[in-house]
Amino acid sequence: MTRRTFQRLTAVALTGLAATAGALVTVRAYAQDPNVRHGMHAGIVKRMVTAALDEALDQAAVTAEQRAAIYASRDRAFATMEAHRPDRGAQREQVLALFEGDRLDAAQLRAVHAQMDQRHEAMRNAIAQAIVEIHDTLTPAQRQIVANYARTHGPFSRH
Repeated sequence: MTRRTFQRLTAVALTGLAATAGALVTVRAYAQDPNVRHGMHAGIVKRMVTAALDEALDQAAVTAEQRAAIYASRDRAFATMEAHRPDRGAQREQVLALFEGDRLDAAQLRAVHAQMDQRHEAMRNAIAQAIVEIHDTLTPAQRQIVANYARTHGPFSRH
């Protein structure tokens, strides 16, 4: 599966959940704002994702059972993202401690980066799993409605 195909699937299946990947871009906020580090930003993202998801699901006229299954998938993805959310300040300090040392070992620096990559991979995998589960929960007609919603409102929409 190509990266472009994965992005399209993300937009189609989860619309707003893909926006949580935007949380990964807020490195500066995590590092600088103590309110963000303590979950304030995560709460805002969850509310935005849920609102977008609800709107798409309303348009697709999902059943209560489908909505419950989709929420469970969403919640598992959010839980994984919360569990793997990096402590940007600690990461920065770890890199700076290496830098301040008498000798900077590139292998140690790569190990820090590998830890970051593992966290990101765990989050990407959680999102991908949620996409698959949501896809399997919706009917083909409902998936088309959600896809159309994503095309006009999602993070990859063309305004």
